[in-house]
Amino acid sequence: MGIERGRLRVAARRSGIVLFRLLVLVLAGSTSLFGASRPERYFSYTNEVVSKIPLSIHVVRVERSHPDLQFCTALGGGTVLGMGILTDQLKALPVELGTPLAAINGDFYEKAKDYPGRPRDLQIHNGEVVTHPAGHTCFWIDSRGNPQMTNVYSRFRAVWPNGKATPFGLNVERTNDAAVLYTSVIGASTHTSGGLEYVLENSPECKWLPLQAGRTYEARVRQVQTAGDTALDRQTVVLSIGPGLVPSVPTLKPGATVRLIMETIPDLSGVEVAIGGGPTLIKDSKIMSWKGWFNTNIQHPRTAVGWNKQHIFLVEVDGRQIDLSLGMTFQELAEYMLKLGCKDAMNLDGGGSATLWALGMVRSSPSEGQERPSPNALVVVRRNARAAAK
Repeated sequence: MGIERGRLRVAARRSGIVLFRLLVLVLAGSTSLFGASRPERYFSYTNEVVSKIPLSIHVVRVERSHPDLQFCTALGGGTVLGMGILTDQLKALPVELGTPLAAINGDFYEKAKDYPGRPRDLQIHNGEVVTHPAGHTCFWIDSRGNPQMTNVYSRFRAVWPNGKATPFGLNVERTNDAAVLYTSVIGASTHTSGGLEYVLENSPECKWLPLQAGRTYEARVRQVQTAGDTALDRQTVVLSIGPGLVPSVPTLKPGATVRLIMETIPDLSGVEVAIGGGPTLIKDSKIMSWKGWFNTNIQHPRTAVGWNKQHIFLVEVDGRQIDLSLGMTFQELAEYMLKLGCKDAMNLDGGGSATLWALGMVRSSPSEGQERPSPNALVVVRRNARAAAK
């Protein structure tokens, strides 16, 4: 049996490109499972099963213009950064957002010991910037409600009383010669050692937390710490300076002010939801190339988000299960997103993390046999009556 399965796997991979070209034809006769789908045209869930390859593809389609639907992101740790299965992340969403209808796993993640599950790139969670952009492809909904996608770069910086500026990261492991701004979303303390840490509070008559993209904050020094691992709370932030950078920044006393500039390129002012991932699969209906990315030509479980003028699609492809679904290459995934009608599409973390939840339960078949924890998620919710009336 093991030898026979091995032969089947090799044959399937060798003929993967040819088989995928047949997918467009086969889908017309494939099994579409709507057992959990809703009849409303503004939202649908479908499981496309192609037994000849085999493939199992889970697709959520959301009407962009419907006033009761909105997107948000979830945190792996519920209310803080961390790792959590998709089901638990959804349970921790604020009730006032509404009822979750569907979700997919989100960004890749870092593996720093003291910051487990920190997303690799930008995340904006209910309007709050929780991690800084690191230059990878990101997906966001702009202030006019339009989905957007491109590489996003950070120009976060602290401007000292003398006018000089110091770039900083956000809620990330601090290196010896860097500055990092920490908020309570990272946990109870900064988890740093040594250096110089300024505990910052709001300056009178200035808008304060949560941090939002594109804004400038006037902050006042409450305390100065030199031991590291400074405590965090919802009313303060901590600007942590690595030991190697300390000689290059001013020494401030309590009462001094610092400006925190949350600028990004492009400008994400007013954005309530953003998530990192990558790479771009489709841009303006053209399939991209993926130099520098690993395993792009190997079939794996995949997750993606795509859209056109009418709809946004959440897609998960099961994989690594020879009796159910082999998975897709990047090329196959991009072609499938085009077939759905997407004009633009972005890849998200795949492999064992690939998961799609819809209408109350996980609909995909995770390759490890159960949900694997991930750092965040992209979620569509039906807004409650109070939120919808705003």
